[in-house]
Amino acid sequence: MAKITLSKLRHSYLSTPKSDSDYALQEIDLDWNDGGAYALLGPSGCGKSTLLNIISGLLVPSEGKILFDGQDVTALPPDQRNIAQVFQFPVIYDTMTVYDNLAFPLRNRGRDEATVRQRVMAIAEMLEVTDMLDQKAAGLSPDNKQKISMGRGLVREDVNVVMFDEPLTVIDPHLKWKLRSKLKELHQRVKATMIYVTHDQTEALTFAEQVVVMQLGEVVQIGTPVELFERPAHTFVGHFIGSPGMNILPCTLQHGAAVFAGQAIPLEGPIQGEAGGQSEIGIRPEFVSLADHGVPATVTKVSDVGRHTVVQCEAGGCRINAVTEGGTPAKGSSVHLAFRQDMTRLYVDSWIATAPAADKQGAA
Repeated sequence: MAKITLSKLRHSYLSTPKSDSDYALQEIDLDWNDGGAYALLGPSGCGKSTLLNIISGLLVPSEGKILFDGQDVTALPPDQRNIAQVFQFPVIYDTMTVYDNLAFPLRNRGRDEATVRQRVMAIAEMLEVTDMLDQKAAGLSPDNKQKISMGRGLVREDVNVVMFDEPLTVIDPHLKWKLRSKLKELHQRVKATMIYVTHDQTEALTFAEQVVVMQLGEVVQIGTPVELFERPAHTFVGHFIGSPGMNILPCTLQHGAAVFAGQAIPLEGPIQGEAGGQSEIGIRPEFVSLADHGVPATVTKVSDVGRHTVVQCEAGGCRINAVTEGGTPAKGSSVHLAFRQDMTRLYVDSWIATAPAADKQGAA
């Protein structure tokens, strides 16, 4: 396995890009450590596939370098990068047995049959497909076909990285959780460097130790699932991650305080840097509560989603969601909303502009 370094990486599909807007991939500098589990997360068109193709060698970047364990591989073709890929649609040979499908990558590299058998049996046990080894792949269900495709990517021990490109898209929803769990278990057992590309936040957050969130070709935040949820560095991260997403509320700054709907809203900590741009308060619905004080609001919708209830309110011309448990007010009720102070962020021009104050916690 390898440590992967992206150094000042940028890419444009134009032959002579003239401005930042001409780049499909804005400048990226990051390291993925040997043996880690990582995810590239973002909507369609954000640059995930471009970045994946650059790492795999299918695309040469306009600028910058890709390093595997410090070795520059930017100009190397895919077959010299020692990478395994698992695609959205299972890549298997229908006329071969499951055993031969798993064995193919090893046989293709001239490994002896004793080694082939040892690796195939080990991967088959991990994937729980030992009883299928003699079956033709054509008769497998879609989820089992994708299991075999994953196994083909994992059977080699000498790969630098295993990359998964939207591998669960074609899998039935009720089977996705099984394969997500299996993939997480496989990573913990084989300790391979894995990069998982997806637009699905659940897949990314349940698999990865570190998630790279992308928007419009730019990396807007790199962090653990907890960091992305609790302290989004950009309002896009707040919107994209979480269900419902973060409440983003326009505010004004007066004497160092954020004011929304005529009320000063205590923030997590001091405002950092210049605050001359568009100011917004960010607070996740999980940290908004119904109280006897705070921002006056009117309940516009109540949704029981099983584990909790989402109360949608209107205040200051904005929609605000609150996640609650227990009794809930009726639609049309007048309520007050309290914001948990240590989870209330200020964003300026979409980027976080407050520093955390761990010793402060309260409500507005």
